[in-house]
Amino acid sequence: MDCEGGFKQLARKHTIMPENALSSTDLPAAVIVAAGKGLRAGQPLPKQFSVWRGKPVLRHAVEALRHGGTGPIAVAIPVGAEALVGEMLADFDDIILQTGGETRQDSVRLALEALADLEPTHVLIHDAARPDCPPEVIARLVASLETSPGAIPVLPVVDSLVFEEGGEMATSAPREQLRRVQTPQAFSYEAIVSAHRGWDGDKTAGDDAQVLRAQGGAVALVAGDERLHKLTFAEDFMDATNTPAKPPRIGMGYDVHRLAAGEELWLCGIQLEHDRGLAGHSDADVALHAVVDAILGAISAGDIGQHFPPSDPQWKGAPSSAFIEHAVMLAGQAGYAIGNVDLTIICEAPKIGPHREPMRERLAALLGIQADAVSVKATTTEKLGFTGRGEGIAAQAVAMLIPQVGVSHDH
Repeated sequence: MDCEGGFKQLARKHTIMPENALSSTDLPAAVIVAAGKGLRAGQPLPKQFSVWRGKPVLRHAVEALRHGGTGPIAVAIPVGAEALVGEMLADFDDIILQTGGETRQDSVRLALEALADLEPTHVLIHDAARPDCPPEVIARLVASLETSPGAIPVLPVVDSLVFEEGGEMATSAPREQLRRVQTPQAFSYEAIVSAHRGWDGDKTAGDDAQVLRAQGGAVALVAGDERLHKLTFAEDFMDATNTPAKPPRIGMGYDVHRLAAGEELWLCGIQLEHDRGLAGHSDADVALHAVVDAILGAISAGDIGQHFPPSDPQWKGAPSSAFIEHAVMLAGQAGYAIGNVDLTIICEAPKIGPHREPMRERLAALLGIQADAVSVKATTTEKLGFTGRGEGIAAQAVAMLIPQVGVSHDH
């Protein structure tokens, strides 16, 4: 199981939907452990947030659990990842984001406690790094809970095993009695919460089944599945065909909108106070429009006007964040992830400096990348031209797209 260490902070809970929208359900609740650093996979983001087969690993895990028939899901996340994960899972309901703890056990316990008000009967505990979970495995686990407080999916060991001593073989191990353990693991909610509350904090458990066993709870074994393979190393993100990686792609975008009285001013998904706003068919966020065109240009997918024509009434007043999400999705379908974005906003007013960091963070969240991969700059034209006269605002963006291995191209 993942080691979820390295995050020393107070626990925090955030529901994507209002808490009163969540209710008890006969479906099993779930916990997804996604609070680890996950850096062994060699991805630019922790592996649970990296793209695999066109989507973030965590999103795959959530979709798989939902497809398998789960109810509310509590996701244990690193400190400061609320915006990133919130955007990643924004279209799901009954999702609780819970800041993780110092260890994996701490993260699981905090996520379990976040579900307490919902009073679930059963709960599945799953590693985000196992994105492909067949619904048949979930069905077997839940069925086993009718007779046991815990159940785990396992696979037989097919290779010979030995004990090592000083670099040499000491003795063989009885593989017939050994099993490879996977997640999700299923439990009676009350049994596993009680077991975690009673766990000795000075000890480390390999998984939640060991926590339950330590409190005397029985754990049934059900058949696992090779599809539940855990993404751990860089090669786990490689395409199964081992085809050569694509070259990175670069795109440039440029957009202009005029300033007009009575309009709201949106830049990088942030609303700014100003005596005038930008006029356009959507929210006229010139900065996001430039970024969209940069991404579309990098994958040779036309421009923003082709995908969101001003003549289409459905885009009237639409938030430009939707355009960003569409461009990122198209990039993923083409086998690319966003590497970094460099954005320059050209205007005399308002001053961009005071808003630079919130803009970076919002743009990074929309793109699904870390803020240090986003640059937001501002400049003036020394009173020259339409921007110098304060008639409008322009933006220019450059986007680097990196090949995303392990992507399925069946759309």
